[in-house]
Amino acid sequence: MSYAFADGKFAAAALAIGICVLGSTVSGAFAESGDIRIAHVYSKTGPLESFAKQNHDGLMMGLAYATEGTMKVAGKNIVMIEKDDQGKPDVGKAALATAYGDDKADIAVGPTASGVAMAMTGVPEEYKKILLFENAVADALTGVKWNKYLFRTIRSSSQDAIANAIALDGDNVNIATLAQDSAYGKDGVKAFREALKKAKVVHQEFLPSDTTDFTAGGQRIIDKLKDLQGRKVIFIVWAGTNNPFKIADLDLKRYDIHMATLVTDLPTLTHFKKLPGMEGATYYYYGIPKNPINDAFVKMNYEKSGGPPDFFVAAGFTAGLALVEALKRTNGDVSTEKLISAMEGMTFDTPKGKMTFRKEDHQALQSMYQFEIVDNPAVTWGVPRLVREITADEMQLPIRNKR
Repeated sequence: MSYAFADGKFAAAALAIGICVLGSTVSGAFAESGDIRIAHVYSKTGPLESFAKQNHDGLMMGLAYATEGTMKVAGKNIVMIEKDDQGKPDVGKAALATAYGDDKADIAVGPTASGVAMAMTGVPEEYKKILLFENAVADALTGVKWNKYLFRTIRSSSQDAIANAIALDGDNVNIATLAQDSAYGKDGVKAFREALKKAKVVHQEFLPSDTTDFTAGGQRIIDKLKDLQGRKVIFIVWAGTNNPFKIADLDLKRYDIHMATLVTDLPTLTHFKKLPGMEGATYYYYGIPKNPINDAFVKMNYEKSGGPPDFFVAAGFTAGLALVEALKRTNGDVSTEKLISAMEGMTFDTPKGKMTFRKEDHQALQSMYQFEIVDNPAVTWGVPRLVREITADEMQLPIRNKR
């Protein structure tokens, strides 16, 4: 379904966002019977606060956009309930239970971190309410931890990894991986290896997430790659503020070793300004998709914040679109079984184009983008130039749950 959103309705959308936030601040005190109550459980405070704020801003913009500024579906008001998980699994689990139980939330969205999400998975099953993951990527959330109340609009670790495998695979290609010693890093490397058809992984390097000096790990990788024939690539799977791309300073060019990665946020892209030619595959970069929804989304974000949207904003925005589409299909009915029936197999439009919730595990199947970094003097970051769109059909994402 496509949404019309004329330029003149941006002010209405902004007003709707403000009203919805007001309603959440007073814990729904102004809510009327028949309202649609959505809880957003996210890291309002804690180490991921800046990412979480972008998720929330995006969610609010997505709801406003999809309702054409009214914040209503089928005549029912959307009331937003905000909960702070502080980036802590136990706090997030308790906050979600409170949102469902005390605040009578019909649906929940969040959280920011995969570790918090993993602690939450049993709560929707207990309360028989939907939880939509808009930022947590761990494979287990649609795999071993999955239940029928869990849906995900953000890509999974496997989608990241498989897209990058497709982008980098080829005959006579030797790859060393550098990743965080965490579920995120290990899941990503495992899925990446499984998806390769021709290239060979010759070394895996896992480092603590708080690593700041990558010299030793980088040198071990170089030693494994430097004497090999063919194309030599270091594939990096990393999330956070530390900069593993410093290994470029170890004179990789001397050994004709290239770096590749999945693109994350705009601050990370600043590290790539001096790395033109680096390649990989990414979930979203605001300049890549060419469609009316992305155009409107980018414009909304410029008007709200004065700059382009990062992928965290896009993730929240997409979750908002998915929720409104599902609610339109139920004519505003928030009963969980009807929502599940509407959402399973549902195709909906997003800034990336169409996504579909796969019936088997509720993962949103979506395209990814193969890119090459170019240096655009007009911006302070390395720009991912689109090489090609990698479709969901090409990725053949494995089903990892036991439904």
